[in-house]
Amino acid sequence: MPFPVDIKWINETEKKLGVRFPASFVTAMAKMNGGSVTTLIDSFVLFPFFDASDRKRILRTCNSIDRETRSAREGWCGFPAEAVAIGTNGGGDLLVLLPMIDHPDTLQHGVYWWDHETGEVELIADDFAEVDLG
Repeated sequence: MPFPVDIKWINETEKKLGVRFPASFVTAMAKMNGGSVTTLIDSFVLFPFFDASDRKRILRTCNSIDRETRSAREGWCGFPAEAVAIGTNGGGDLLVLLPMIDHPDTLQHGVYWWDHETGEVELIADDFAEVDLG
């Protein structure tokens, strides 16, 4: 069940990953740290921002964006090294954000689907605000 998260935990994740998240994603996640989205491709469970404010939140956010991104970068052949994993369909495919070409420390507003079988990345929404929040 999604729940709000303090912006300081979002900022901590940005520091860990060395990127800034797009405003629409930050706004949505600040209200519902986790949850799910439905796209034309599939439904995805969103990874939360790690929240260390208390034991219950630590347990509920241990599958955090930074942890899952690190895991994908280290464990999945063909996962784009610069991508940030924000969700999973449970079958291996990931919902990702990619950095801007001219500003690699800032993530694009576009939301992408990474296909674990082909390694291809496909734009599925021009902005996080366009995905159907579950």
